[in-house]
Amino acid sequence: MEDKKLAPPEAAVKPILSRRNFVSTALGASLMTMVPPGVRSGAWAAGSDAPEKKEVRIGFIPLTDCASVVMAAVNKFDEKYGIKIVPSKEASWASVRDKLVNGELDAAHVLYGLIYGVQLGVGGPKKDMAALMSLNNNGQAISLSNQLKDKGAIDGPSLAKLVAKKEREYTFAQTFPTGTHAMWLYYWLAAQGINPLKDVKTITVPPPQMVANMRVGNMDGFCVGEPWNNRAIMDNIGFTVTTTQDIWTDHPEKVLGTTADWVKQNPNTARAVVAAILDAGKWIDASLANKQKTAEIIAQKSYVNTDTDVIVARMLGRYQNGLGKSWDDKNHMKFFNDGAVNFPYLSDGMWFMTQHKRWGLLKSHPDYLAVARQVNRIDIYKQGAAAAGVTLPKSEMRTHKLIDGVVWDGKDPAKYADGFKVKA
Repeated sequence: MEDKKLAPPEAAVKPILSRRNFVSTALGASLMTMVPPGVRSGAWAAGSDAPEKKEVRIGFIPLTDCASVVMAAVNKFDEKYGIKIVPSKEASWASVRDKLVNGELDAAHVLYGLIYGVQLGVGGPKKDMAALMSLNNNGQAISLSNQLKDKGAIDGPSLAKLVAKKEREYTFAQTFPTGTHAMWLYYWLAAQGINPLKDVKTITVPPPQMVANMRVGNMDGFCVGEPWNNRAIMDNIGFTVTTTQDIWTDHPEKVLGTTADWVKQNPNTARAVVAAILDAGKWIDASLANKQKTAEIIAQKSYVNTDTDVIVARMLGRYQNGLGKSWDDKNHMKFFNDGAVNFPYLSDGMWFMTQHKRWGLLKSHPDYLAVARQVNRIDIYKQGAAAAGVTLPKSEMRTHKLIDGVVWDGKDPAKYADGFKVKA
């Protein structure tokens, strides 16, 4: 019940009807020209742009990267598009998955890999899912305990030496078996020559519980989103051994996820939510002052529930690793970056499937491109981007070189998935 108090007050809903006509009058005519011809036929069904649902319940986990969903509601960007976003704080990614599948949530701030895991039936009940947009790039990290530091493990090579001694079983936590944090953790460990499925034990822990679990010795390290890595440093129980942007610069992270059925029933609402969150991401990234204000809001008990200082430092790119090193990271968490953050690249979705295959979660190769085209709803994103005046990238694919020097471009996903030396 607490979350409902955070949505814009009912009085704020009244102006929506007049402002919602942004595409139904002359403005609508000009806006339509921004939508690619192939998209127009489905953009405003039955000649109306009206959202099918006026109130949209969007789940989130207490993490810094829930910010654009929260700020879309707090700053009332949603009203511009005729909807009211109600952020709903959830306890775990498994809970988010279950509530999306059973319809308790309309959409969610959710792990990219979770959506694909459900789509392919390897992350819970199989159901057709949809990724409407990417919410952020970068801004996660891998933390190790101070006990490992005391044993000399302060980076990848020294951790590999310690694990190889087999003095005991070392345990590492991720947040969901098919999720982003599991894939970053596995990828980084493998790049150090550590097989995450054989050489160490991996467990699943909800993000807000990571620090408490490491404090009592339940694991030796974890991969999670901010602010929990910085919280571990502030609480003097661990340090940052690597950031995820060092594993893959500008990597995909959370998406706005929902079910395919929900999009089919609510295409106008889906477009409106995308547009509102694009506005919010643009606002957050626009200035240091906006990021500071965002940190102050999401630090509140109803959202992330931690100190503002713990959030804002890394949100501004001001890093320290807990070992005496400080730096300004230009590749810190991004929410917009002229729209480059938010486009649901097909290659991003395909990458998560290659890693699911690499680690044995998928027993055979799926049709990578076909599944990505089904899940990543570029059609809906284009409509939302047009409404928000956001430019589109030239390609639906993108190319990156990851920490181990291997290039991912989406051209031969099966060969890529099978090409790793360390795998299941």
